[in-house]
Amino acid sequence: MAPVTVTRGLFGRLPSDGAEVEKFQLKSESVTVDIISLGCTITALQMQDRKGETTDVVLGFDSLEGYLNKHPYFGAVVGRVANRIAKGKFSLEGKEYQLAINNGPNSIHGGINGFDKKLWTPEVLPNGVRFSLVSEDGEEGYPGELKVWVTYTLDRDELTVNYKAQTSKTTPINLTNHSYFNLAGHGADNVYDHEVSIAAETYLPVDDTMIPTGEIASVQGTCFDLRKPVVLGAQLEKFQFPGFDHNFCLTLQKEQRYCARISHPPSGRTLEVGTTLPGIQFYTANFLDGSLKGKGGAVYPKHSAFCLETQNWPDAVNKPNFPDALLRPGEEYNHTAWFKFSAA
Repeated sequence: MAPVTVTRGLFGRLPSDGAEVEKFQLKSESVTVDIISLGCTITALQMQDRKGETTDVVLGFDSLEGYLNKHPYFGAVVGRVANRIAKGKFSLEGKEYQLAINNGPNSIHGGINGFDKKLWTPEVLPNGVRFSLVSEDGEEGYPGELKVWVTYTLDRDELTVNYKAQTSKTTPINLTNHSYFNLAGHGADNVYDHEVSIAAETYLPVDDTMIPTGEIASVQGTCFDLRKPVVLGAQLEKFQFPGFDHNFCLTLQKEQRYCARISHPPSGRTLEVGTTLPGIQFYTANFLDGSLKGKGGAVYPKHSAFCLETQNWPDAVNKPNFPDALLRPGEEYNHTAWFKFSAA
């Protein structure tokens, strides 16, 4: 096997202060991943199809400008708390915290100036890159100084993303990567021909602002039953369902790495995702509307991609029956996600 190569270059400069945004390319025999230091963002991911032809399967932009303008978190690491917090409020140790409201009546993905908009400090590794960041005490309304490390490593056909963090005060935390995939290639019209399976017996129903109701519901007999592979377009049609943006509750065994599998039969490409976390948000890009100009002038309409965001459950900080979302001083947050790319 050829080793993984890591190359480093300039992607652009921040208009505010001229700071360099660097790009790191991780390349194995079958997969090439481009990651920039702004938001630890995956900007491109080339994978082969069954004929050995490579295509870029993630949505994104050709230049830094696209990432500096408003966009739906293409490829970025989101935090301090990924997903939604109801009304942007939570109480901790007798104190109430109010976050910025940036998604309907709720707070999403760390607030106005979340981790996706930060310039991270990179360190090149033999088969990857590690990014670090210090989030100040009180930043975006969150308590505690938080030190964060996000490490991307590539081994043959598998990209591993490890998240570590330490805090000076008890704080909620939930870190994920928000890549948008289309296994037919970014810019393809939709993902209706993709086959999806997610190893989850239960999911979280949501209210009309997309906040979990608190119920942990069985997938049995619903649109959310993805335990056996279904064709996405047919599943949406069968249940007259507008699209997924829901947390699936994982029942992972210790030895079972992968919890979700999406394949694209026409090309033979498959993505498998694994996580040490108890949830995964399956999102079918319901809010894309074709208004953003992507790489190579591509247009990204509704349902033209999917996200598989490994995570703790949304609004867990306000739901005592959900898995603990808090990191305390002296503890280490340490979670891993795996993305395996194959073709058959």
